[in-house]
This record gives sequence, C-alpha cells and structure tokens, in this order.
Amino acid sequence: MATASFAAAFLSSAFAACFAEVCTIPLDTAKVRLQLQKRTSQAAAAGGGGTLATILCIAREEGIATLWKGLIPGLHRQFLYGGLRIGLYEPVKAFFAGGSAVDDVNVVSKILAALTTGVIAIIVASPTDLVKVRLQADGKVAAVKRNYSGALNAYATIVRQEGILALWTGLGPNIARNAIINAAELASYDQFKQSGLGAGFLAVCIGSPVDVVKSRMMGDSTYRNTFDCFAKTLKHDGVGAFYRGFIANFCRIGSWNVIMFLMLEQLEDCFCKVDACTARFRVDDDTRSRKASMLALVDQGRLRV
Repeated sequence: MATASFAAAFLSSAFAACFAEVCTIPLDTAKVRLQLQKRTSQAAAAGGGGTLATILCIAREEGIATLWKGLIPGLHRQFLYGGLRIGLYEPVKAFFAGGSAVDDVNVVSKILAALTTGVIAIIVASPTDLVKVRLQADGKVAAVKRNYSGALNAYATIVRQEGILALWTGLGPNIARNAIINAAELASYDQFKQSGLGAGFLAVCIGSPVDVVKSRMMGDSTYRNTFDCFAKTLKHDGVGAFYRGFIANFCRIGSWNVIMFLMLEQLEDCFCKVDACTARFRVDDDTRSRKASMLALVDQGRLRV
C-alpha cells in the first residue's frame, strides 16, 4: 500500500469506500433482507429467497429507490470505518513490526494490524451500521416496522426511545465480522497487491454466521444479547440460517473491493502528488527565507561576503 500521511490515507480511503458503497448498496440491502428472514412464508413474501429475486421484489413492491434506502448512514459508516481502518493500518503495522523496514514486515504483523484497525474502526462506526441495517430492513414484509423518516431521525429516535448505548447494539458480532473481513482484505491486498477474491470468499465463509447475528440483533431489538440471538436463530431456523444471503454477501464484498481498491490507488496517487508539491513549496519558501535573512545581514554589515 502506498505510503502517505495519515490525513491523506484517511481521506483517500474514506472517499474510495463511499464511492464503492454507492455502487454496491443494492446488494447489501438484499443481503440484509435475506439475513432477517425467519420463516418460509416471509421468504416467499420477499420473492423466493434468492439474491436476484429479492432485489427484483424490493424494486417492484417498494420502488427501486428502496434499494438505496440505507445509503446515507452507509456513507457515514464508510467515511468513518473505511477511513480509519486504512488510515491507521500503516502506523499500526509499523508498531507490530517493531520498527522494521516497510518491505520487511511479515504477514503475521499485517494480519494483526488489520485485525486491530478493523476493531478500532468499527467501534467508532457501529452506530452508523445500526441505523443502516434498520433502514434497509424496514420494508413491507418486515416483522418490526419503525418508519424512520431518514438517517438523522433514526439516530435521534433510537437515542430517545432506547438510550444512547442502544446505538452500539450488536457490537460484539459486528467487531468479530469486521475484524475477520478487514484482516482478509487488507492483509491480502498488502501482501499480494491485489484485493484477493479468494480471501474475500474465505472471509465470507467464516464471517457469515456473525454477520447474520449482527444483522438480526440490529434489526430486531427483542434479542437480549449475542448468545441469545445465536441460540434462537439456530433453534427456530436451523444452521442454514447463518448462511442466508451468502451469495449477495460475497457479490457485495467482491465487487465492493474491486471498486474501492481501484479508486483508492488513484486517490492515493493524487494525495501523494499533492503532498510532494506542498513539501517542495515549503522547501522553496525556506530557501527564500534564508536568502532574505542573509541579504538583510549583508545590508546591515553584520555579514561579509
């Protein structure tokens, strides 16, 4: 990954993540709807249970704009989570590497750095994830309809009705899910200089159960805790429920990574060029200042040439 200042890394990754979010959020909406299905009748009402069928059903029954219903909190999430997880990655990697040269960092340090930044970033951004899931889940066949008028109304309503800590509902599975996916994405990209669809597939395989639990806890406040959600899902819906929305999840992560990393590389190059120009101007200004000081001393007779 390109070496840049924290501000440059944060902004470039934040904007790249936001752009990828706009392009892929319909797949994420379909994934959330599929993960929240609890009964066969509900799956039938959602259009048969498949990814494409769910997208078409949402567009037909609720309007195509509904597929982008969680976009605003999604952008909030990507700006914070996307910016922090990559912006912090290089300094955290250097910490785990014990000051080793950038090219000598081993893959274990890269994985630890990605796990750490994923945890830090999602703790900060988890409230935006909650609002995003609730807006996406609030459809015609939703078991619980909240009828938020928008993202800001959702934040305010949750704090007023459930308390400020409710914004971090589902934090445990959210941390597990994002730490796993972040480690697979960033460590593989850093190690092999590619987004790694294979690593993405493995991350979805491992992370899908906690992703389902996260979505259900955020979308349905009746669950007491992570274990309660896991146990009830297993009891009432079976093991297969933990991989509901798998295709949508993998398509979303795969396409999101391709778009985000391509955009990130371009933005990092731009920010690096801006940093280089700024540094050159600072050097030129310092040189001019020194020359001016020397000329002033010569004029005052305090310096002989």
